[in-house]
This record gives sequence, structure tokens and C-alpha cells, in this order.
Amino acid sequence: MIKLWFAPRTRSVRVRWLLEELGLPHELKRVDFNRPSHTFAQSTPLGKLPVIEDGGAVIGESGAIVEYILERYGNGRLAPPIGSPLRGEFLQWVHFAESTAFPPVGVIVWHTLYEQNADRFPEVIQSARGRALEAFGFVDKRLEGRDYLLGADFSAADVMMGFTLFAARALGVLDDRYGNVNRYLARLEQRPAFQKSLE
Repeated sequence: MIKLWFAPRTRSVRVRWLLEELGLPHELKRVDFNRPSHTFAQSTPLGKLPVIEDGGAVIGESGAIVEYILERYGNGRLAPPIGSPLRGEFLQWVHFAESTAFPPVGVIVWHTLYEQNADRFPEVIQSARGRALEAFGFVDKRLEGRDYLLGADFSAADVMMGFTLFAARALGVLDDRYGNVNRYLARLEQRPAFQKSLE
């Protein structure tokens, strides 16, 4: 059984959400989130969140965990098959969520919540906010006429993106200017698996 080291309001929500969507039995190892004094400050096997243990495998990084779970346990669910015309787009959105959309949000998290020095770096915060909004604008265009990133069908790319948008809204970065994105996030938040991942 997969063990997931989990703390609320962290990227471990993504992994729990995916496990719930797939109906995979798992053990939650709840830990308190430690305000980071360094990169590896969490009480997990790798010092970060999330981490899973599956047999002898110990894996961190939410995107890598999502891909691992899909490959090992997905049985074709929540991801287009290798060779499908949608596979490239799927991978693009899985990685866009963490490598393009989340980093500026992460800068705001770091200075606002962890270092609590955002007032000393207004240009940095303003730049990060601008970059985040550019990324959300890109997503908004993609969602024109679509329920989900790949079209009519929900996928694990939506799990990855959904958490990024959820975090951005919680920080006040995502506002009402992007109607498609906000309607999309509202759809994602109605999913029972998402709701359970926040418990």
C-alpha cells in the first residue's frame, strides 16, 4: 500500500487528490508542516513534502509522484496513453502547473508566509504577481470552450493545475479577471476527491 506523507495546504494535496480520484488504497502519514528554515525541513523520509513510499521506492516531487502513480496504478485512467495525440499536451500541462505557473506563487509564499518580509521587497512581489497572472492568462485562453485542460475529460493534468490555482487564490494572487480559470477551479473544487484531499 502506498504511504503518503501529508500536510494540509501543501503540494501533498495533489497526491492525495490523485489517489482519491483513482480509488487507490493508501496510508496517510500526517505530519505538521514545519516553517522552512532550509529546503529539507519537513519530517518526512526526504525532508520535503510530499513524499510517498511504495514498496522499496521513496519518491518526492509532486509531479514525479503523479506520473509514477499513473504509470504504475492508473491502468489508463486520468492520462492519455503513450502515443496518443493528446499525450504531449498532457505532459505539457502537468509540468506547466509546477514549472511555470507555480514558481512566482512560490516566491510570494516564501516572502509573505515564511520569511514574513514581503514589505521589504515590493518589486519582487509585484514581479512575481505579474508573472503568475501571465501564466493564468495563458491557462484562461486554453480553457476557452473547454471544461478541462485536455477538453471534455478530466485528467491528472487538472490535478496538478488545480492545486496551483487553489494556492494562488488563497494568497490573493488569482482574482476575478480570468473567468475561464475561475469557472474551471470551481468545477475542480466540486469533485469529491478534491474535497476529501482537503480534509
